[in-house]
Amino acid sequence: MDTDMIRTIVGIIGNVISFGLFVSPIPTFVKIIKQKSVAEFKPDPYIVTLLNCALWSFYGLPIVHPDNLLVVTINGTGLVIEFIYIAIFFVFSPGKKHINIIIAVLVEVVFFAVVVFISLHFFHDTKGRSMIIGILCIVFNIIMYNSTLTVMKMVIKTKSVRYMPFFLSLANLI
Repeated sequence: MDTDMIRTIVGIIGNVISFGLFVSPIPTFVKIIKQKSVAEFKPDPYIVTLLNCALWSFYGLPIVHPDNLLVVTINGTGLVIEFIYIAIFFVFSPGKKHINIIIAVLVEVVFFAVVVFISLHFFHDTKGRSMIIGILCIVFNIIMYNSTLTVMKMVIKTKSVRYMPFFLSLANLI
C-alpha cells in the first residue's frame, strides 16, 4: 500500500467519525423542537463548531492546502449541520438569547473574513497559508472540544446533568 492510499483510508475513517460528532446533538434538538424551547441548553458548542468547520473548510481548499478534498467535504457538511442547529436554537430561544446568538455569529463571520483576507494577501504560497490556517484550526479545534464544558457551572450548581448535551459530550470524548 502506498502513502496516498493510507492517507485516503485514514481520511475516510476520520470523516465517518467527524460526521458522527456532527450529528450527535440530534437528540438534543429533537427535544428542543418537541418542547418548543431551548430551556437551559446553551448554543456555545454549536456556535464554536460553526467557526471550526469554516476554518477547516478554508484550510482544505487548494489555495491553502492542496489535495484535501476529504477535509473540505466533511467540514463543509459540518458547517451546514451546525448552521441548522444554530437556526433551530435561534427559533426556539427567548429574545435576549437571539441577540447573543446573532452577535456571536457576526463576530465569527468577521473573524473568518479577516483570517481569509490576511492569509490570502500576506501569505503568498500554500506552505505559509497552510501553517497559519492550520495553527488556527488546531486552536479552534481545542476550543470546540472544550465548548461542551461551558454548561459545567450549571451542572455543579444544580447538581444535575439535565442540560449537559450527553450525546455531544460522548462524541467529543470518543
